Amino acid sequence: GIRTMALRIFNNLNSYAAQRQLAQNNNRLSQVFARISSGIRIQKSSDDSASLQTSEYLKTDARTLRQGVRNLNEGISMLNIAEGGIQEESAIIIRMRELSTQSATGTIGATDRQASSLEFNAMRSELDRIAKSTEYNGIKLLNGALSSSASEHVSLQFGLDSKELNRVNINRVVNVTSLSAQDLGLNSLSIASQNGAAKAATELEIVLDKFTEIRGRLGSTQNRLNRSLNNTLTAAENLTAAEGAMNGADMAIEFARLTKQQILVQTSAAMIGQSNLFPQGAIQLLP
Repeated sequence: GIRTMALRIFNNLNSYAAQRQLAQNNNRLSQVFARISSGIRIQKSSDDSASLQTSEYLKTDARTLRQGVRNLNEGISMLNIAEGGIQEESAIIIRMRELSTQSATGTIGATDRQASSLEFNAMRSELDRIAKSTEYNGIKLLNGALSSSASEHVSLQFGLDSKELNRVNINRVVNVTSLSAQDLGLNSLSIASQNGAAKAATELEIVLDKFTEIRGRLGSTQNRLNRSLNNTLTAAENLTAAEGAMNGADMAIEFARLTKQQILVQTSAAMIGQSNLFPQGAIQLLP
């Protein structure tokens, strides 16, 4: 036989279905608005739990490496300050050796030798002041605090974990021993006499060789840290790009979804109004 559709007014199922669709479309439209306004595809774990977990790992690693970049920059700055102090001390040693050589000759008078001795002592005092005052963020740099035999070592952390490969022990690689006048053996030197000046010139040559060795270690360490800095920057940039590709909203897709959801919200709202007219058909049955 022929099946007929019953006309009932107690429950308007068509209206309920249209209301349900309107609620779903409004929720989807809200999600699209959130993605477009924030630029983030995954707003909550239910959007894509697997990608969210991976994205958080990538974000954490990228931020860790960027902190490592800051650590490396601070380490390079510290070595630059140490290098500047050592450069000045080296210039002082060169001048002291020049004065020693000048005073070691027998052709100058006592007055000239005395004047040279005064400048020699002044240079030694300035060298000692530089050695004791050169510091970075409270860390003394030229008093032996950066030597391999120091009680506390300065290490730079720049990797994703605390393994030895991701750390640089500054004391071990630069080994900047104390460069004070006393530790360099300069306090006993005097150029007030010709023989003393000759001895001082020989001792200062040995001290100058020590400065050259220390500056060589500093230079190689600075180059190493600069290479580590470039590598860490590249790794952080790539991790950030990977996290952005995974979690970033594709605006072209989201704007297309926006247009679609706006249309669906409007049509579902209109269908609620149309479905609410269905029960009125029962009025036509009245005599």
